[in-house]
Amino acid sequence: MCKIITVANQKGGVSKTTSVRNLAYSLGELGLRVLAVDYDPQSNLSASLVLEDTHEIGTTIANLMTMAMDEEKLPPKSAYVSQRGKIDFIPNDIHLSVVESNLRLEMGSEKLLFNILEPLCEDYDYILIDTNPSLGPLTINALSAADSVLITINPEFYATIGLQDLTKTILKIKRRINPKIEFEGILMTMCDMQTNLHKEVSAEVNEAYRGGMRVFKTSIPRSIRVGEANRCGMSIMEYDPKSKAGLAYMEFAKELSGYAG
Repeated sequence: MCKIITVANQKGGVSKTTSVRNLAYSLGELGLRVLAVDYDPQSNLSASLVLEDTHEIGTTIANLMTMAMDEEKLPPKSAYVSQRGKIDFIPNDIHLSVVESNLRLEMGSEKLLFNILEPLCEDYDYILIDTNPSLGPLTINALSAADSVLITINPEFYATIGLQDLTKTILKIKRRINPKIEFEGILMTMCDMQTNLHKEVSAEVNEAYRGGMRVFKTSIPRSIRVGEANRCGMSIMEYDPKSKAGLAYMEFAKELSGYAG
């Protein structure tokens, strides 16, 4: 059964895109069928997956959303789903920012992304949606399409500030639009494991959300290898799977999926 997970946080710089990419590849390494969706106008996920061939991107999620708003028939899956290694992905470009503006004026637009993804669910175990750092129409669309939301945060002081607004938005969407959505949990990223700051923020997050939301046992360490992998257009699983970050993302994939192999 397919699970659609939206990775969200209105705060930027918390490794949403990096986590979508590396989680997708790690799940793929576990033998699971994964589709990654670039739903951020910055299109960093697409850029990292298509490398220098950005001019060869065909139909994007922005195109599909425009077609959905115009009530046009969508093209076959082969026209917009690409493959990279063991994962599939739907690319994106800057035109998604135009879509976001139009969504504000579109009646009943909250379910458009779900209507695009729902027919694809039979082909995948997981669909991961990368979002932009806001609580605007695109993020609301992504949350309305999801079975659960994964929140990434990095261990800075006041890391939980802003999460209250995000959780309120998710709960409002659950009441009004998407009753099935649940909290997948909180993933700590870019962690310096031995520092007092990491320990203090981890304790703060666990204290704030204990009993109300899962905080994953796995934390992703800060690692120059992740930056090197991004620069080379590779996931950490392709670049250095035995690095601390590579091992952590694999452990996180197992924890999230319940993999027991």
